[in-house]
Amino acid sequence: MAAKDLYEKDFYKILGVGKSASGDEIKKKYRSLARELHPDKTKGDAAMEEKFKAVSEAYDILSDGKKRAEYDQARDMFERGGFRAPQGGQNFQGGDFSDIFGGGNPQDIFANLFGGGGRRGPRKGQDLQTEATITFKEAAFGTTLELRLSADGGPSQTISARVPAGVKDGAKIRVKGKGSRGEAGPGDLFILLHVKPHAVFSRKGENIALTVPVTFTEAALGGDIKVPTLAGDEVTLRIAPGTSNGRVLRVKGRGITKGATVGDLLVTIEVQVPQRVEGEALDALKKYAEATADQEVRKEFNTKALQ
Repeated sequence: MAAKDLYEKDFYKILGVGKSASGDEIKKKYRSLARELHPDKTKGDAAMEEKFKAVSEAYDILSDGKKRAEYDQARDMFERGGFRAPQGGQNFQGGDFSDIFGGGNPQDIFANLFGGGGRRGPRKGQDLQTEATITFKEAAFGTTLELRLSADGGPSQTISARVPAGVKDGAKIRVKGKGSRGEAGPGDLFILLHVKPHAVFSRKGENIALTVPVTFTEAALGGDIKVPTLAGDEVTLRIAPGTSNGRVLRVKGRGITKGATVGDLLVTIEVQVPQRVEGEALDALKKYAEATADQEVRKEFNTKALQ
């Protein structure tokens, strides 16, 4: 594709956003269009597939701060007639643009955005992007995705993509050679990952966190409790006598392993207060209240409030 074909494209219009759109607005709009136009949904509609490619191309530029800035500069020059590319040569108006384009050819700015070399030789095919949703556990330990994609001018194909351990929501992985075909070979496929929240576990850096309910007596008297891990087994955690609500205990090495880094399991204690107390438990609780009646637990608090 010639540089002229690139700088004449209005990527903002293709995505349906304004030139001042934020990165989050661009991402939100792209996700909406990608779901609507994805080949798996349009089922062989050539026109819709071309639109999907155009939307992916526009997002690839506008989602990258550096590429977007270069595109905006060169597009602005094009709209104001600052340069044009007649058939068979170059004709630049308005002086020397070397300061704007870093000493390079403004015609090649757009080709560089797409990873090519302008008119200097055959170009690789266009990179494509799709999305996939994985579970919290798959993001922590890694997984292999099986994706069905529509090929250029051919039947759908199933590809495998390895998701490394420790990826976060919003991460991208690249599958080489699975983009559109080109004279110099195919482009790459980029997969935008969405991680489903877990009902119990959450993530803090490379640590895994969870909140564990304990009884009042366990917190007051102490003891050993069984705590689940993301791997599916349990670890024994010792609760010290007098453990307060909200205290965080750490289990070393039971978090996320990412390269040479191994996270921990962070356990927050949540003391459960029974909604109803009856029978012997009620009698025992009343005796406890009588035995601790002289404890002024709010004395220091009230003193500070008056200061």
